[in-house]
Amino acid sequence: MELAFERRGSGAPLILVHGIGHHWQGWLPVLDRLAAARTVIAVDLPGFGVSPELPPDIPYTAESLADAVESFCARLGIREPAVAGNSLGGYVALELASRGVVRSAVALSPISFWSRAELLYCQALLRAMRASARSLPLERLDNRYVRTVAAGLLVAHPSRLDPAALTAATQALGSAPGFDETLESFAGLMPPAPPKTPITVAWGEHDRLLPRRQAVRAARWSGQRVKLLKGCGHVPMSDDPELVARVILEAA
Repeated sequence: MELAFERRGSGAPLILVHGIGHHWQGWLPVLDRLAAARTVIAVDLPGFGVSPELPPDIPYTAESLADAVESFCARLGIREPAVAGNSLGGYVALELASRGVVRSAVALSPISFWSRAELLYCQALLRAMRASARSLPLERLDNRYVRTVAAGLLVAHPSRLDPAALTAATQALGSAPGFDETLESFAGLMPPAPPKTPITVAWGEHDRLLPRRQAVRAARWSGQRVKLLKGCGHVPMSDDPELVARVILEAA
């Protein structure tokens, strides 16, 4: 299907997939670093950012969003790209690796490695963040204390966020038509089937949405050690762009 996207750089293709409620601009802190070595394509998932919604007969699930990314690559004539994703996008990356349709996959704090209690905690926090994004006057994000509260669950260093980028991300979270149904579908989500292509899983040291103990389960699932992103939160791209870009490029 058609998706909104940003393309930069040259070389072998690398697809970037954002998390729930986010948009492709979440990758901006690392985009040019990655584009120095790759053709980088950052996409808006269906029902998020400015991409169109899924057709009415297709439910919003992590798997259907992976289907959309797979068909998007086929539409552009991209065969076996490398893919990197964060949170929901991390699951999409692992799912595509399990299908064998990507050359390699990097998953940054991917969903699905939670316990039941951790799932309910994640859903409750995301619903609260969505409600706040819809009710908070955007001009209040000019206040650094409000920015710290608004972004503190997702990043370890809210002060490093560009205020304009945080405002845009807040708008994206509040307006995404695919958010609620996608979040509800998390209740039945299990880790993907074993990957058919190389994968790398990395976890933010200070992830407050998906605590890093979930990385232990991801390590058992993958049969390999999970990389720890020191000093980073759940959305690590703004916390340490150089580190995140290096992890992605080494794996890709």
